[in-house]
Amino acid sequence: MINPRKIFITAIMLVLLSMCGCSRSDEPYVYYLNYKPEADAAWQELAAKYTEETGIKVRIVTAASGTYHDTLSAQLNKSTCPTFFNCSNIQGLENMGDYPLDLNGTDLASRLKTRDFCLQGDNGELYGIGFCYEAYGLITNKALLREAGYDVCDINNFEQLKTAAQDIHARREDLGFDAFTSSGLDSSSSWRFSGHLANMPLYCEFEKNGIVTQPAEITGEYLGLYKNIWDLYINNSSIAGNELSSATGNRAEDEFGSGRAVFFQNGTWEYSVLTDPDKYGMSPDDLSMLPIYCGAQDEENFGLCCGTENYWVINSKADQESIEATLDFLDWVVTSEDGKKMLAVQFGVTPFKNALPTDNVFFLDEQRYEEAGRHPITWEFSKTPNVDVWRNGVTSALTDYSAGTGTWEDVESAFINGWKYQYRLEHGIM
Repeated sequence: MINPRKIFITAIMLVLLSMCGCSRSDEPYVYYLNYKPEADAAWQELAAKYTEETGIKVRIVTAASGTYHDTLSAQLNKSTCPTFFNCSNIQGLENMGDYPLDLNGTDLASRLKTRDFCLQGDNGELYGIGFCYEAYGLITNKALLREAGYDVCDINNFEQLKTAAQDIHARREDLGFDAFTSSGLDSSSSWRFSGHLANMPLYCEFEKNGIVTQPAEITGEYLGLYKNIWDLYINNSSIAGNELSSATGNRAEDEFGSGRAVFFQNGTWEYSVLTDPDKYGMSPDDLSMLPIYCGAQDEENFGLCCGTENYWVINSKADQESIEATLDFLDWVVTSEDGKKMLAVQFGVTPFKNALPTDNVFFLDEQRYEEAGRHPITWEFSKTPNVDVWRNGVTSALTDYSAGTGTWEDVESAFINGWKYQYRLEHGIM
């Protein structure tokens, strides 16, 4: 299933990891290296409940945004290493060598109602369980939009979005709010644009050319769409382009949650935070999610960007008692009332039998789009080679362009030439 020549983070790191693995602990333990900072508090609370019920220690460590792969490689090199962790795509799975455990035959695997969300080997091995299905787009404050004289039904393509956004920005002093939240390029926020927004030109190119696997090169023929929406973001918000390098994801979230902006590019995972009465307490009736309109052909028929890059992988190099304890814990997560509630609130739609239905209005919006005949936009950014490095290059170019110290041609080069270089590097063609 896995090509042993693939690197994990670097070839040297993979050798080190394969040499050491995890040492045996004195007693079984569960250790999760969490990928999603916004779910940290919920995981910590759930872990404490499980420990209280069973006496099994459950440790949750959350990597800072943009540092997951580096953190994982460092943690796997420790004596008490993660017993399960996240993988984002098939390429990441291949890069992990023989760390992933085949989960066929486990109680956890039997809880799945579909394997459409799973990472599987060539011979049917079950190496990664996708534990949630997500969607992202333009989170919209419908109340503010109506106050500005518009309705979500009025926005069905890029030109309509542009008209509303520019008008709101022009009247921001009188309205008391702006069109878009800050498009921060700090590491806590840049993934929204070097990954999620970059999906739009990738989707259009791959869809047109029938590309279904990771290509060695991309043409960038739809990068004009990327420029359309990026320019709209940065020219119709409260923050200047030369400030974006230090603007964080928390800042953008707070701008939206506090009613200072109408549009916020983000995903279904934000719902629980935005509606939390102890945080922002936004009414679900005031929330909606629009597709990311950027001027693409037939975008009136676009739905939200849907997929997952959240797969649980069990560490085969942990001691057997801890592996079994981890499988027991995850089985409890997907079957207990506490666990099912946490999954429904934090992650919405999950692929497990007897999962609780979601009241997340963003998922309900996607269902509405599909019922209306619109098609979801698949997550093509999962095909990115050397994802973190490639995204860093795109982010750097976007930062310079937005600050006026670089050109859009630099962004295109980072996108196109960066892809080709990272593919060759990742596949050992250099």
